[in-house]
Amino acid sequence: MGLVHEEEGVRDLLEPVFVERLAKLLIMIVPNYSIRMCFGLLIIVGGGIRLVSWKSNFAVSAIEALAEKKGRQPCFSCSLPSTWVKSLENFGKFNSTPYVSPYSDPRALAEHSDEMEKRTVGFMHEFLSLTLGKKSSIVKLGHFSREFCLPEKLNVLLLKHPGIFYVSNKYRVYTVILKEGYKGSELIEKDPLVLVKEKFGDLMQEGLHEYNRRHYKNNLEKKRLKGMVKSGRNKDESTEICEQDDSNGVQQGGLFNPEERKRFYNVLFDDWP
Repeated sequence: MGLVHEEEGVRDLLEPVFVERLAKLLIMIVPNYSIRMCFGLLIIVGGGIRLVSWKSNFAVSAIEALAEKKGRQPCFSCSLPSTWVKSLENFGKFNSTPYVSPYSDPRALAEHSDEMEKRTVGFMHEFLSLTLGKKSSIVKLGHFSREFCLPEKLNVLLLKHPGIFYVSNKYRVYTVILKEGYKGSELIEKDPLVLVKEKFGDLMQEGLHEYNRRHYKNNLEKKRLKGMVKSGRNKDESTEICEQDDSNGVQQGGLFNPEERKRFYNVLFDDWP
């Protein structure tokens, strides 16, 4: 229960931050007069959320904020090895054109134009910057392609920019990851809520290990009663349990493998909005 209360406390503390992030997402929706020209609060209308207030600083992207801080023009960063010569050349050419804010009206841009592609890449960068895990399901994003003016084949566009995004098909779920948000496989800046979620994941891992330990001991006792196993231990019981888990993983694969289970829970708890 301690973790539950901790999570609730973090959510309450960060509520203003989450409201601002939600408002920024709503501002990036294809402009609607009734949304843009009203001032007040976020309200729920007909089962949906409607933005009726926004501040000018909400419409500043992470790239624009960093550029202002460093006194330079807004541009994307690239995470590619020096051996990717062709991809680096393509990135340099793409990055040399003016930055298009994801908060600008995309309807003024020609479909399939370089400017529209720049705006889409900018939107994806900003969207992922607003998420806890700096990543998102591409399928889920596809449900809002009209609202955010996204291309039909979003995954194809993302694959054109390997220096900015990494597209994963882990567990047959297409996920786009903001590369600058990670150092290797580790998230660089972890939101307090992410830290709480990781504690939940560790707790589940401990519970799974305890279940395996008890299951192993029960099976071992049954074999002893049937005379299938001699009494006494030649090696530490915890070592036997770990080896049993490992052998099951090799033979059966999937979530029976301890490392595979760990990766599964990481994916489960990292796929946050």
